[in-house]
Amino acid sequence: MPGDPNPNIDLLYKDPSQPMNIRIKNLMDQMTLEEKIAQMAQLDRVAATPDIMRDFSIGSLLSGGGSVPREEATAEEWVEMVNGFQNGSLSSRLGIPMIYGVDAVHGHNNVYKATIFPHNVALGATRDPELVKRIGAATALEARATGIPYVFAPCIAVCRDPRWGRCYESYSEDHKIVEQMTEIIEGLQGELPPNSRKGVPYLGGKDKVVACAKHFVGDGGTTNGINENNTVIDWHELLSIHMPGYYHSIIKGVSTIMVSFSSLNGLKMHANRNLVTNFLKGTLRFKGFVISDWQGVDKITYPEHANYSDSLLKAINAGIDMVMVPYDHTEFSTIMLSHVKNNLIPMSRIDDAVKRILRVKFSMGLFENPIADYSFVDELGSQAHRDLAREAVRKSLVLLKNGENADNPVLPLPKKTSKILVAGSHANNMGLQCGGWTITWQGLDSKNLTVGTTILDGILNAVDPNTEIVYSEIPDSEFVKAENFSYAIVVVGEPPYTETAGDNTNLTIPEPGLSTMKNVCGSVKCVVVLISGRPLVVEPYLSSVDALMAAWLPGTEGQGVADVLFGDYGFTGKLSRTWFKTVDQLPMNVGDEHYDPLFPFGFGLTTEGIGV
Repeated sequence: MPGDPNPNIDLLYKDPSQPMNIRIKNLMDQMTLEEKIAQMAQLDRVAATPDIMRDFSIGSLLSGGGSVPREEATAEEWVEMVNGFQNGSLSSRLGIPMIYGVDAVHGHNNVYKATIFPHNVALGATRDPELVKRIGAATALEARATGIPYVFAPCIAVCRDPRWGRCYESYSEDHKIVEQMTEIIEGLQGELPPNSRKGVPYLGGKDKVVACAKHFVGDGGTTNGINENNTVIDWHELLSIHMPGYYHSIIKGVSTIMVSFSSLNGLKMHANRNLVTNFLKGTLRFKGFVISDWQGVDKITYPEHANYSDSLLKAINAGIDMVMVPYDHTEFSTIMLSHVKNNLIPMSRIDDAVKRILRVKFSMGLFENPIADYSFVDELGSQAHRDLAREAVRKSLVLLKNGENADNPVLPLPKKTSKILVAGSHANNMGLQCGGWTITWQGLDSKNLTVGTTILDGILNAVDPNTEIVYSEIPDSEFVKAENFSYAIVVVGEPPYTETAGDNTNLTIPEPGLSTMKNVCGSVKCVVVLISGRPLVVEPYLSSVDALMAAWLPGTEGQGVADVLFGDYGFTGKLSRTWFKTVDQLPMNVGDEHYDPLFPFGFGLTTEGIGV
């Protein structure tokens, strides 16, 4: 039985003084085919038990979006859960530790009380790779606070069409900005030592985590921005637009790369041997492991999972090393064993996959330190990380309109005045402010989603104590006119979403946002704060608002919005995405022949030198 102890095991692979290649060979020489295949499986925690980890030597676990030990679980509870599974793995025949992964795409976003940073679309507007590197380091600490050593970040997609539901996960439509933002990898994993070999995975210490560049490759270029759809592109465009981020990630020592759900010129990326094996592993010399997306292998054939056997055959032979199964490890193992025994998957392909997985595990010191401790629990949602997130919010805000002309600006707003109206669905709602990939996969419309400061909280903290703040989520115009407000701040935008649920062909500001803008901005001087994962249609309403700012999806630290509204800091953000006039123009990106935006790439007004 796989879990039975064996006194004849050669434990050379557990000796950290031995060269890594010696340790890997020693361990692999003692592994059965079943154990090798099990190392290639990643299960969601709901499909695993410590006994399963022990008896089958499963290689990896993950928490998918919202897969948590319990609602509002503490850091200590996360550590206990992860260690429970790990103790199962360590009790297996060879004691190979599992690696636990999680989606931490804007902070440790599954976890209650974690710091939620602005989404990537906002970070691209900062033009500040050093800031993003610090965010990576903070995210690593918060992941380690819960005992987790592996995060599925960064997303280095180059979103070429804002109709795509994952566009906010992309730093920019411009590959140069995406390249710069791969600095986050050094924040997550640590800085590579001098003279490190290109393509070899690296982890800089117990306060760092294994990173994952995703989604290889071309996910941001699908036709009409449809999620998981087909990217039609020639080789030159692929190399010049969508590939540079991977090259830069590999140079920085990224340990894992995730394959995209999408297709490239009609071929599913999960089945694309030319790109995964020949180019990524061959030409780019990537030595870490390649992981599938969630049930990404299942989707090679249609309908999904209809021919899982054929899908697995294509995916593994294409070069995928670890399969995010994520539920049924016995089906996975049975099919894989059959394919190998029938010579459909060569043993060399299995050994390549396992060698890569073990290389990452040895590189990160997982064999020496498999059990998480409580030394980082205080890092979860720490004040230092919240201050960093607040800084990121400030730097990401893009001012699109500030009065009718430069001689008569609306912003910054005076803190001391008689009465201010704060309105809009997004002014006092943490869930709307954070967007998708927050606590749950799709995010939630909930004021109490997690711990943080709403934009209304930030405004209340910023103004003079004698200034009256009136909050009305959806005020009518008669109320606004009757109350004699000095001015109004209207916070509206998109609901939370992610992936296909966010695909949108009209990109209008959803109700009640438009009605709130109409009721308020026609009656009093108003500043509109737009909360969205991408540019939205604003041209028809631009003349009726006095000032407009893109706040993107700022995360838990809404105080950063107030910092800039009231002039404690100036606006510095610049558009990393083209702001279109109408959706009929899409896709439209900087450098296109017929480029006619409402606000061009790089646009952003400043308030420096303007007094309150």
